[in-house]
Amino acid sequence: MRVVFMGTPEFSVVALQALIDAGHDIACVYSQPPRPAKRGQKERPSPVHAHAEATGIPVRTPLNFKDSAERDAFAALSADVAVVVAYGLILPQAILDAPTHGCLNIHASLLPRWRGAAPIHRAIEAGDSQTGVGIMQMEAGLDTGPVLLEDRLSIGETETTGALHDRLALMGGGLIVQALEQLGDLAPVPQNPALATYAHKIDKAETRIRWSESADTVKQKINAFSPFPGAWFEVSGERVKVLRAGLSPETGACAGEVLHGLTIACGDGAAVQLLDVQRAGKKAGSAEDFLRGHPIAAGTVLD
Repeated sequence: MRVVFMGTPEFSVVALQALIDAGHDIACVYSQPPRPAKRGQKERPSPVHAHAEATGIPVRTPLNFKDSAERDAFAALSADVAVVVAYGLILPQAILDAPTHGCLNIHASLLPRWRGAAPIHRAIEAGDSQTGVGIMQMEAGLDTGPVLLEDRLSIGETETTGALHDRLALMGGGLIVQALEQLGDLAPVPQNPALATYAHKIDKAETRIRWSESADTVKQKINAFSPFPGAWFEVSGERVKVLRAGLSPETGACAGEVLHGLTIACGDGAAVQLLDVQRAGKKAGSAEDFLRGHPIAAGTVLD
């Protein structure tokens, strides 16, 4: 099929390459414009932009589609279908209608659960046991369109957003290839709006660990916010990011009490075990590595 691909982050690259490998004609790639990045604030193309250029596919990076010239240029591509994966722009109806088969979105949740910007983070934060990928026929609403194809997987007990992201990206790449192969035979399944939940963007104000919350809540937030933006606590005036945590069978009398090592009591008396941590400006490592240079006495109460 003649495909227009619209995506921006690393998650989208997997789907783009899957479509290339399947032999589809990628007429053009749309991505967010290059942004200033890291030291020097030099503009850097998005992962999708860079991958498309490396494979010889033309790339367009409009700020939006308000200009009729941009909408006409999109329509002039005469695409059979557009595949949209974490693109970052709301598409107007003229864009949704331009390809013969419309626009298909790869969404990393079991819709209508976790519509919106951060479905992987919020699924882990909520303690969901399952998630998955849906291929959705796009319409004007935010992730409201009917689902054409879906697959699911279980979320591991200490799985982080980073690890789950990679598994879902691979699933999405395989699923969109399957969807295009079966496009004329797939029956759209409408979403039930009464079951919808929204995966709002992560606010950095959410990321400080609050030991007064339950051990389940603390563990889920840590794993949900890993590797970015990262949940954190302070000890001896230093901020420590926690990248993975599990539950401990131990109990404590005081929220924030260090039982031993990096096993910390929470507000419900249960405890979490911090497994992977990172000091500011340092490489990530295991709790054991951290404690060799920075032991924390049992009985210490963390804020």
